[in-house]
Amino acid sequence: MSPSERIQRTTDEWQDALTPEQYQVARCGGTERAFTGAYWNNKDTGMYHCICCGAALFSSETKFDSGTGWPSFWDGISAEAISTKSDRSHGMVRTEINCARCNAHLGHVFGDGPAPTGQRYCVNSASLDFKKGS
Repeated sequence: MSPSERIQRTTDEWQDALTPEQYQVARCGGTERAFTGAYWNNKDTGMYHCICCGAALFSSETKFDSGTGWPSFWDGISAEAISTKSDRSHGMVRTEINCARCNAHLGHVFGDGPAPTGQRYCVNSASLDFKKGS
């Protein structure tokens, strides 16, 4: 299957493939508590992939310590890898980020990140699968 092919599964298929936390975050738009995810403080070199479909999303080369308690990146692996949409939940207006391949909820992007993009992709560890050295 090519990386650009859309992945669609039933609710039951997603629930069977993911842990309850991964399902709640990636498929239901949930959020893990700050400073609790597996990757918020990960400093290893590698690639962060979508927990649902395996698509490459972020490189450790763009990861930075935002102090927020979630993995933060100043850019995605490519413009095609991540889709965005307006999120008006919880009384806020934010930009939600999703895996473009399977529509998994990743987190949100904010305009307060470092150079060169000025972006902060704030991502839930539960939505990611880190592959060291890749």
